[in-house]
Amino acid sequence: MEQLDRTLRMGMVGGGPGAFIGEVHRRAACLDGDVELVAGAFASTEARSRQRGREPRLEPAPVYGGPPGRLGGYGTHAAMLDGELARPPAERIDFVSIVAPNDTHAPVASAFLAAGIHVVCDKPMTLDVTEARALKRAVGRSGCVFALTHNYSGYPMVKLARDLVGGGELGRVRKVVAEYRQGWLATPLERSGNKQARWRTDPRRSGAAGCMGDIGTHAAHLAEYVTGQRITRVSADLATFVPRRRLDDDGSVLVRFDGGARGVVLASQVAVGEENGLTLAVYGDRRGLTWRQEEPNTLRVTSLDGPVEIWSRGQAPGAPPRPPPAPGAPPRRGRRGCRPAIRRRSWRRSPTSTVTRAMRCAPVCSARRPTPWLSTSRPSATGYGACSSSMRW
Repeated sequence: MEQLDRTLRMGMVGGGPGAFIGEVHRRAACLDGDVELVAGAFASTEARSRQRGREPRLEPAPVYGGPPGRLGGYGTHAAMLDGELARPPAERIDFVSIVAPNDTHAPVASAFLAAGIHVVCDKPMTLDVTEARALKRAVGRSGCVFALTHNYSGYPMVKLARDLVGGGELGRVRKVVAEYRQGWLATPLERSGNKQARWRTDPRRSGAAGCMGDIGTHAAHLAEYVTGQRITRVSADLATFVPRRRLDDDGSVLVRFDGGARGVVLASQVAVGEENGLTLAVYGDRRGLTWRQEEPNTLRVTSLDGPVEIWSRGQAPGAPPRPPPAPGAPPRRGRRGCRPAIRRRSWRRSPTSTVTRAMRCAPVCSARRPTPWLSTSRPSATGYGACSSSMRW
């Protein structure tokens, strides 16, 4: 099968004026020159989409020509898809990055998959389990890559933590504590005109879960990624502290893993003063480890009878710099994450195979009082769209 050995061409849906995560994804994707943003439907209106497309930070313009409105901003994702399909196959985008609010994920992804265009989608994958199952079928029919972004697994010390656990350094894993604490929604910010707060607290746009679906899914994914175990049973106590808010803004979930570990996933967006307090602690019968996203380059390791160790990212002393890639070759750093699969134009495993399992926790995600234990293998009508596949740029 032909492999793409050039800069990948990316389209983007979402990320317009006032957006948050779109700019994060654009910077991450284009950081090493392996991906270039060439087309976008950046907002829900053509005027705002074009406003975003004209911003200087989107320069330089693509190296090949095209009609005004490609990078300048298509009015809708449908117009963008029609415009790309009208181009010769060799000039179309290679994949689309979906960074719009949650309610757009399923319809936009389905449309591009049906057209044979790879998809990189921000989490959550869909609003509910019904959409997730339909999208899983769409991925299977298309033969395209579908990647869901849980980028915290890309940190070197997170990968080291996973290697330590997988190599048996901690012994048998007993306890897992995953926390994600923020304070930005401690007040009714959604009623002050804040765009991000407004849609994230709207169940029609965000889905059945608020805080737990927005950031709790990151904590849960990190717990599964590092331990190599899957969450199989959950019992939750979710709360809404801000009056008149329609979705949860705080939650505690007891979890059980298929490898025998017990744990807790904590998430809060009313933890006053907290910025991005994502923390993971894993304890085995011999050693333990703790990682904090706000100090991402260190890993705290404890043991039964030894000192506390602080591990840090290291340098290779005296190692000469590697020569640059040959002219026209993609940078080495680009051969990571989901991009190798896009270059191969094939996926070696089903990226949506675990999505419906993770989304079956919906009754927990709409609870306002402690719930009985729920198996993640049982289907439910709605869900918050978590995926345990680990994707990053």
